Amino acid sequence: MAAPDLRAELDSLLLDLLGDLEELETKRAALNARVEEGWLSLSKARYAMGAKSVGPLQYASRMEPQVCVCTSEAQNGLQKFRVVRAGAQSPEEVGPREAALRRRKGLTRIPEPEPSAPQNPLNWFGILVPHSLRQAQASFQEGLRLAADMANLQIHIKWSRSQLRELQEKLKQLEVGAA
Repeated sequence: MAAPDLRAELDSLLLDLLGDLEELETKRAALNARVEEGWLSLSKARYAMGAKSVGPLQYASRMEPQVCVCTSEAQNGLQKFRVVRAGAQSPEEVGPREAALRRRKGLTRIPEPEPSAPQNPLNWFGILVPHSLRQAQASFQEGLRLAADMANLQIHIKWSRSQLRELQEKLKQLEVGAA
């Protein structure tokens, strides 16, 4: 590969890297704003409902996650994070729902407990919760999505930096060989 081609590729990669860094900074600011907004809304809800009405004593005895973070490998070999609803089925989970035991006289069906969809945690605090509590939940959910996006960006930035170093080394070797 010629030096001008390497320089053009290096410039392109550098521009992409700077764009990713700018996007990461934007997402960081948005995440900070969502978290701050969430805590402020939560404090408004505590004020509206009373400090003892919104706290750890109202948490369910058995909590189940509403979302999960799934990882996959992108086309370029990089790891990719996604936030998915906990009730969503992955392709591995699709299949027969009933367990069956074989006996000589036939099949006996044993019903499996049906996995319940995760319950909305807002129901722990009563039926009529203030709007500020719903806003807090939405802010924190948006923060989770932003955190996954930021993790993906950071992985891409790390990959871009390693590619940039490799191209710089190749360019140095070409310049030393040409001199």
